[in-house]
Amino acid sequence: MSAATLSAGRPLVAPRTQERIVTGLFFASLFVATFEKVHWDVAGQIGLNDTTTILFLIAYVATERRPLPRTSAIVLGFFAAFALVYLAGYWNIDTKQGLDQFVKGMVKFVIHFAFIVAAIGYLAQRGEQFFWRALGWFAMGFVGNAVYGILQLGAQLAGHSLDNVFLNPLTGGAAKINIYGAINGQNIYRVNALTGDPNHLGVMLVVPLLMLTPVYLRLPRRHPLKVRLAVLLAFLLLVDIATFSRSGGLGLIVGALVLLVPYRRFTRSRALLYPLGILAALLAGVVYTKRHFFEVFLRQRVSTQGSSANAHFAVYSFVGQILHMHPLLGLGLNNFAVYYQFVTGQANYGAHSYWVAIIVESGLIGLVLWIVFLRYVFLRLLAARRLGRLLDRLGDVEGPRVRPLAYGMTAALVGTIAANFFYLTMQFYYFYAFLAFALALPVVFAGRARGRPG
Repeated sequence: MSAATLSAGRPLVAPRTQERIVTGLFFASLFVATFEKVHWDVAGQIGLNDTTTILFLIAYVATERRPLPRTSAIVLGFFAAFALVYLAGYWNIDTKQGLDQFVKGMVKFVIHFAFIVAAIGYLAQRGEQFFWRALGWFAMGFVGNAVYGILQLGAQLAGHSLDNVFLNPLTGGAAKINIYGAINGQNIYRVNALTGDPNHLGVMLVVPLLMLTPVYLRLPRRHPLKVRLAVLLAFLLLVDIATFSRSGGLGLIVGALVLLVPYRRFTRSRALLYPLGILAALLAGVVYTKRHFFEVFLRQRVSTQGSSANAHFAVYSFVGQILHMHPLLGLGLNNFAVYYQFVTGQANYGAHSYWVAIIVESGLIGLVLWIVFLRYVFLRLLAARRLGRLLDRLGDVEGPRVRPLAYGMTAALVGTIAANFFYLTMQFYYFYAFLAFALALPVVFAGRARGRPG
């Protein structure tokens, strides 16, 4: 390109090409949001989801000139409040290891909240059809992860490691399927797919299962997506069961109870009973062929006396110690493992509860701030449900999709919060992508109530 062209202020890349690049990076960041295992040891540890998210943020800031919606501005306000709390907690850190962990935590925090702000703005600016396309890419990321998990399990049962064939040569890591133990010499495999832990996958799948089930139930019988969604949801539920995650099961049960009241009329419908019946028959057949194996294993998983269960409950005893030492601001962001290494003997020991981690790392102020932020998300979902109810009354074509999606997101948020009392996935990319969709939903479709579809 000539100097004259540059001096004239013409863009180096055509606007349409710029838009395609930003859109591609946005869809890619949504699709790989759950791919924890795909990471490289560069400048610490950088994952594929880190890379795609950072590239999207750079592209969005470089090309977008339209003002952000009010919801993005409010999230920016929460970002500033969280930043103040975390920076104030910095002064409670007294080791270099703690400082290193604090810096890592702050980098993740900035990227996560920047993504929410930008994603809400991008979804609002691009409109309704783009919102559904983006949600589809987000959902297909869970499906791709689950497909890998089933192939991973099948390969392991055949005596091979799918991670060694595909993933480890790509990342240089040592990923593998989770082995829970053995019964009569036979290993117990728990699917972890492209996540770092089977419990992570089990809790993550709570989001698509609860979010999309009301949408599926409300679709007309002959809608082209009806059968596809039935198969997809049954498959995701099967993979969730294959993780044997008690936290994931808790999240599903709590979320399903949220949906039970508004969708109780569907509990006896063929749309719900047929897929569940087929899945139950399939599982019953598998369990029957290996009755003793599953009897022993399930007895272990439902027990609350094992070392695994004790670890989940034991972390709550740490809360009192921290409230005594640093009640308001905690030990410092991302410093749980640093402080308790002398107790656990592990440098990377997680809190086994997101809510314990919040109290330990940011104190009572951080806990209250998180509660206020999540309350705001629930209020926006309430606005989305009311909007969907209004569109239903007006006979709008989007009413049967907006209202069920708002209910599904509400159930998914409640289920995820419940599951994170005994695990911690609310610190991962997928949860912030989910929050962006939940907050953007009433913004994207608000124009229809005023007769101006987006």
